[in-house]
Amino acid sequence: MKRTFATTTSLGCIALLALTLQTIPVFAKDNPSRDKNDKAEKSDEASQKHALPKLNIDSAPIQREGSHSYAPIIKKAAPSVVSVSSSKTVAESEARNPLLNDPLLRRFFGQDPDAEEDQPEENPRRNNRRRPRSHQEMGLGSGVIVSEDGYIITNNHVVEGADDVKVETASGAKYTAKVIGADPATDTAVVKIDGTGLPAITIGNSEGLEVGDVVLAIGNPFGIGQTVTMGIISGVGRTELGIVDYEDFIQTDAAINMGNSGGALIDAQGRLIGINAAILSRTGGNIGVGFAVPINMARQVVENMIEYGKVMRGYLGLKPQRVTPEFARKFNLPEATGALVADFPLKGPSPARDAGIKAGDIITEFNGKKISDDKHLRLMVSQTPPNTDSTVKLFRDGKEKNIKLKIGEFPPEQLADAEGNTPGAKPGGDNESLEGVTVDDLDTRMRSQFRVPRTVEGALVTDVDPDSKSYEAGLRPGDVILEIDHKPVRDSKEAVSLSEKAKGPDTLLRIWSRGNSRYLTVENGTNESSTKEKENTDKKKPATPRR
Repeated sequence: MKRTFATTTSLGCIALLALTLQTIPVFAKDNPSRDKNDKAEKSDEASQKHALPKLNIDSAPIQREGSHSYAPIIKKAAPSVVSVSSSKTVAESEARNPLLNDPLLRRFFGQDPDAEEDQPEENPRRNNRRRPRSHQEMGLGSGVIVSEDGYIITNNHVVEGADDVKVETASGAKYTAKVIGADPATDTAVVKIDGTGLPAITIGNSEGLEVGDVVLAIGNPFGIGQTVTMGIISGVGRTELGIVDYEDFIQTDAAINMGNSGGALIDAQGRLIGINAAILSRTGGNIGVGFAVPINMARQVVENMIEYGKVMRGYLGLKPQRVTPEFARKFNLPEATGALVADFPLKGPSPARDAGIKAGDIITEFNGKKISDDKHLRLMVSQTPPNTDSTVKLFRDGKEKNIKLKIGEFPPEQLADAEGNTPGAKPGGDNESLEGVTVDDLDTRMRSQFRVPRTVEGALVTDVDPDSKSYEAGLRPGDVILEIDHKPVRDSKEAVSLSEKAKGPDTLLRIWSRGNSRYLTVENGTNESSTKEKENTDKKKPATPRR
């Protein structure tokens, strides 16, 4: 029984093994596609792990032509940009902080703690006072060579008051420079070095610049060496910065830092279009708001200083004022542009007055070019050579009028801003016309007290409520009201009468103030809430005469 079972088991195992071996080839034979698919899947997996992504590769050398690189332009313009260093002796105040008598504090502030400040000098003066101390101040900026014989444009503030000016070129050559002239009114200066065949830059035209044009700034920031930055023109004709008297700045986001002053601002063709002058920053570092003097302005100043030894500016002999929307409404202008003639100089010639221009005229064009505001007019006139025949288009009594005249020369004894800087009005509020203003007649005593010339006629302002809209608009005690809504004022009674008759949202005043005449507007209270409030409160009458 046992032998038979073992034999049977062996035979069974052999039979099972045979059946298994027979089944495998039959299965493979019956499903050839699956076998192929398995092999294909393994092949795909292998290919996905090792395949590289398709790259767009261009191994050609960098192109140095066209707009692909600015290197050729920089190579052409950079040699013309130099480093300008200046030094001047500054006298120290004799007064000394008593805290510096403490040696510990002297050490803290970088001074010799062992110095005996009270030691007598070897050669004391008779009054035993110490000799004034002085120290050297150093300045660093940039400049641009504009002629082969060594004329260099830079900023006035780079060389202002300098005792010694040094120039170092991009190649390392060093020169002692002579200041030919400087113009604080435009922050432009010209210096001269002795040389021939110097790399003079090509000068472009700043008049046709547009926002978006590519520009490059070249200079020596922080004294680290010549540096080039790139940007675009962010704005043109910037005039409200308060940096200099005559402003027409180019604004750019090309990085301009300390030491770049006087450096070159060039266009994409390497032509000089501006002289880097200033930045707008709270930290002193670049934040992308830089300003350059347009080369057309700088060139005229430099040529004047070289040829005549001074800057010759045109002169109209009037005091313009900005046309505000309130002024435009009062003068029936189609838009708030142009320059309002506020007054004329009390002394000296006035080509504008002699030609028939009157106070209250709105100048809209000068020599065929539209005037945007008072500063624009001053700029255009200043850039016109003296004795030039010119045409002024103005708006008077609702009609346009052309006046021909010959431009005069700006008087050297006058300040650069003598033809402007009269503030505009600041209207607003709900008060009635001239509420809170007290006026009086101009008699001898009042003229003497407020220093009003005998040629000025009107109503003297003796008091202005600080909470009134007249005060907010700029009216002050001592001012003289000359006109109210284009009507002349001869005394205080007329001022009161005209102020009570004022209609509309505001009142136009022409006043004499601190030696100059100007216009301003005072907003009237015409809404219902203001009227009701006035009925329920006890307020002063408009323009009350002084008793």
